[in-house]
Amino acid sequence: MSMQATFALRGRNPDVLSCIANLSNDEVFTPPEFANRMLDTLAEAWAADNDGANLWADSRARFLDPCTKSGVFLREITRRLVKGLEAEIPDLQERVDHILTKQVFGIGITRLTAMLARRSVYCSKHATGEHSIARSFDSDDGNIWFERTEHTWVKGKCRFCGASEKTLARGEDLETHAYAFIHTDNIKARIAELFGGDMHFDVIIGNPPYQLDDGGHGTSAAPIYQKFVEQAKKLDPRYLTMVIPSRWFSGGKGLDDFRESMLSDNSLRSIDDFLSAADVFPGVGLKGGVCYFLWDRDHPGLCHVSTHFKDWPVSTAIRPLKEKGTDIFIRFNEGVSVLRKVIARETGQDEVLSLPEKRRFDRLVSSARAFGFRTFFKGKKKKLPGDVTIYQNGGVGYVAREDVSSGQHLIDKWKLFAGYAAPGTGNRDTYPHRIISTPFVAGPGTISSETYLCIGPFDTKEEAESALSYLFCRLTRFLILLHKSSQHVTRKVYTFVPTQAWDRTWTDADLYERYGLTEDEIAFVEKIVRPMGGDDA
Repeated sequence: MSMQATFALRGRNPDVLSCIANLSNDEVFTPPEFANRMLDTLAEAWAADNDGANLWADSRARFLDPCTKSGVFLREITRRLVKGLEAEIPDLQERVDHILTKQVFGIGITRLTAMLARRSVYCSKHATGEHSIARSFDSDDGNIWFERTEHTWVKGKCRFCGASEKTLARGEDLETHAYAFIHTDNIKARIAELFGGDMHFDVIIGNPPYQLDDGGHGTSAAPIYQKFVEQAKKLDPRYLTMVIPSRWFSGGKGLDDFRESMLSDNSLRSIDDFLSAADVFPGVGLKGGVCYFLWDRDHPGLCHVSTHFKDWPVSTAIRPLKEKGTDIFIRFNEGVSVLRKVIARETGQDEVLSLPEKRRFDRLVSSARAFGFRTFFKGKKKKLPGDVTIYQNGGVGYVAREDVSSGQHLIDKWKLFAGYAAPGTGNRDTYPHRIISTPFVAGPGTISSETYLCIGPFDTKEEAESALSYLFCRLTRFLILLHKSSQHVTRKVYTFVPTQAWDRTWTDADLYERYGLTEDEIAFVEKIVRPMGGDDA
């Protein structure tokens, strides 16, 4: 088969990179269609910043994928450059050699993915192999580097990524998952070691591993993708674009500093947010959605925010990443206007989106483990004189009052209990959903394990029932969602929720009127938030 045919045969059969299975939920292969969407966003920014110039016709532009897996980004970049440089370098072999040796670079995250990436880009797992489309490499690796990297253990943890020595100090026959790009104090020097010379990249692009593969799972596992973003910025590229989980919007485990850094960086020019990760990575269980961003070093400004979900119309807005008075990114464009109306009604101003502490519902919400009992705690099955009732995972039990180590001031008050983990639909994100588990009223003489948060105290049953009706309102739960980044419903997610007078049964009609929501805003809230009382979706 000729070189020309190699690059011309597209669309006849399924793209193999759209068919291969993911390694895990943490090391997810990027679908070719989505990779091309990111490349389109990049090319549009390049053209806007360079008087309409075509990125793919620039023979000097350099690209790096520092966490390549399938090689899809490098392959699609190469394909575009082969077409774009045709006028400047007419000879196909010369053009391909120039692109692969001078413009396109990658770092494999494992030995297997490095070979897979070379196969995708060079058509051979060895860059110098018989079937390789490149003819000018001296090494089998070409410009897609991989060598086994070791963790640097300090007191049982890797000082670069935080991995557990107990789990990942393993033999040479197993991967270390010590990703080279983030296991160095000097990334510029490290890149020079890998590829030689004073390397500078115009574009860094990738889909990094999302969390440590060291035995943690789900939301309990430590995130790692932020370290790739931080290292990439240190290389000072003109553009940086990566697809990462959207949980960073509200911070959380290991992400608060990263969130603050990102939201304070006005070079972050666009965010495409996908509410359901399954819309990007079919079959992947990743709660909270994913996003890809474009960081534009030389052209700071406001951020173009686009929200995607299934067949809904794409919501777009150009706005600051961090509104005054907030420390998070408000995920929904429509949520900004709703929150602004709530704050204005409660405080008389709408520029600073924060409530005074005495007006915040979160002051009524306990921290986790309000009474000192872990999730796995099981109380006695039979109640003895002086015992209190404990609401626990799987039902109720009984505990001696003197064994309650904290929260004593709540025991004999009326209160609400609400699950610490919100209801879910397996590993899928779907809308509308309930945002929180169904809360319920608990009377004097009751406590809970860590399974529940405690809300209160209230002096009377009527006050507790009024607060319960408030949490049943869709608008209340929409305000919770604006601050919620995972299935865990902590005290902090109630930050945007104002307190009310607990002297009535609250309804959404009351709240919509109180805050002056428009018909469109009401429709959006009700599209996102499901009424209480349905199933758990």
